[in-house]
Amino acid sequence: MDASSDTPGRLPVDAVVRLLAAASAEHGERDGDLGALIADLDLSADDAARVGDGVRRLRAGSERWRRRGQELAALFSSARELAQLRDVDQLLERLVERAHDLVGTDVTYLSDFDTGSRELRVRTTLGTVAPSFPGLRVPPGMGLASLVVESRSPRWTSRYAGMTQAPHEEGIDAAVAAEGLVSLLGVPLLAGDDVIGVLFAANRVEHAFSPEEISLLSAFADHAAVVLQTARLLARTQEAAQETHRAYGELARHVEAMERASDVHTDLTALVLQGGDAADVAAALGRALRCGVTIVDDGLRPGGGDAAPAWIDDHRDALRAAVEDSRRSGRCVPLHGERAGVVVAVVAGRTFLGALVLEPGAVEFGAVEHRTAERAAQITALLSLKQDALVEAEQRVRGDLLADMLSDDSRRRTGVAQRAQARGVRVDALRSVVVLPVSVEDRRRAARAAGRAVAPGGLVGEHADRVVVLGTPSDPAAVAASVRSAVREVLGAPVLAVAARLDRGALDVREQVEAAAACARVLPSIGLTDVAVTTDEYLPYAALFGPGEARVAAFVRAVLGPVQDRDDGRGGALLETLSAYLDHRCSPVATARALHVHKNTVIQRLDRVSELLGEGWQEPDRLFRIGVAVRLARMSAPSE
Repeated sequence: MDASSDTPGRLPVDAVVRLLAAASAEHGERDGDLGALIADLDLSADDAARVGDGVRRLRAGSERWRRRGQELAALFSSARELAQLRDVDQLLERLVERAHDLVGTDVTYLSDFDTGSRELRVRTTLGTVAPSFPGLRVPPGMGLASLVVESRSPRWTSRYAGMTQAPHEEGIDAAVAAEGLVSLLGVPLLAGDDVIGVLFAANRVEHAFSPEEISLLSAFADHAAVVLQTARLLARTQEAAQETHRAYGELARHVEAMERASDVHTDLTALVLQGGDAADVAAALGRALRCGVTIVDDGLRPGGGDAAPAWIDDHRDALRAAVEDSRRSGRCVPLHGERAGVVVAVVAGRTFLGALVLEPGAVEFGAVEHRTAERAAQITALLSLKQDALVEAEQRVRGDLLADMLSDDSRRRTGVAQRAQARGVRVDALRSVVVLPVSVEDRRRAARAAGRAVAPGGLVGEHADRVVVLGTPSDPAAVAASVRSAVREVLGAPVLAVAARLDRGALDVREQVEAAAACARVLPSIGLTDVAVTTDEYLPYAALFGPGEARVAAFVRAVLGPVQDRDDGRGGALLETLSAYLDHRCSPVATARALHVHKNTVIQRLDRVSELLGEGWQEPDRLFRIGVAVRLARMSAPSE
């Protein structure tokens, strides 16, 4: 030893260096090694104890600061890593992972705080096993989490079951018990003065959290809150930018749609002023919206005789339902299906005129496009009413011409040929007439439909209780079939059409109209109500029930008077039995079967007929006249 070692109360420099090295060693030395080092110093027992305690305290402090440095390094490293994340969900997961690694507890989880409802919800977890824990909701004021929010400071408990500083809640207690958590530490995530969440570290054993653990988790939470709030603000900014981009796109689309609507409005206005029709409206609308437009009439049939697009035929029921909805609302109604278009009804007041059917095209149908289609439907209704008014006026004039031709007043017939010529009708070219008995409520529609079916140069009008058609074709059967088909399609009901040939043009009109009308009155009595026929096919009926048909009644009375009187007086069935007897070749058995009576009943009734008509009534000549009279009586009887 040098001289300084002899100084009382002082240690040699080498000994001090060795003691300091032992105190600052990373892992430290064992107490036995420290004791040997102190024993070599030749100190008193008290001094040796004092040196040993000092070295141990120095060693503990050194280890604590070294561990604190490592924790801070890990904390800043985590903060840097978290700051690089932008996705909020991914950030929350990584935040919980880092907190889990820093504190080293069994379970780590983060709860979101809703400032509106004041409710907490478990958002992200690590180390949990119970399925009920993720997504757990914590009502306001309940549990340790609410205490953290209200105090804005860390709160913990070493034994949750015995916690008294915060009220328990049954659902929370059940979730904590299912997870097996015993000790919990919660720290707030603060953004300024606002709580945005709570970070929890929990163990499944009883544990008293040290100030170092609380401080470490709090520091991490402070960093995490800043990063999380920044990420959320960036996400909101990005969403706002995307929303602004969408708004600009929608604005541009709206401006484009408004320009298209303005162009359509200009085109439609020009069509009204220039006398366009519905087809022109459809064409203008289709050009503007770059889509196919089909006009259907009130029967959902394509206008102009065009074939319906296949997709309309495939969705006929959906089309009918959409048209009904549009009629009630006055708005466009979408068609649902593979080819989803839109439908808008064409309505004038309460009158349904048809609809516009728009196929999907290059332009997406939005509110402006719907309003454009609705405006086009209104213009279509206006043009249709205008066209109908013109057709109605023309039909009225032509109907007046027809009425004059059929009038008994010779003065009305004067000059008919010249007036007809002015309407493009040459009366000397008329070669056929068709009569259609139609109810009064359907007569106008029937006349319009018949007018569309008649070739140019014809006349159509209402006369008496029927619609009369005069045509130029020389085949009355063909004219009758064409007219009946057109009228039947419009009325959707059976239609009887009786035609006659005009051999002498206008000179035959009155006579042939009466003959066809007489035939039309008779045919329903023999079951003909939905056919197109000519008077030539039923000439006997036309001759018998035409002009002078009072003689027919006299003939029937002269032949069958006693039988008719007997039936009228006693309510009998002699005429019915006689008719069935003649229809079944004078066979009592067949007659009884047809009347559903016994053969003896038929024989008894025939005996009474013999008494009334005389014994010779079944002779050939009388039987022929009786058969004709029976058939005429049956056809003349009023229908029930």
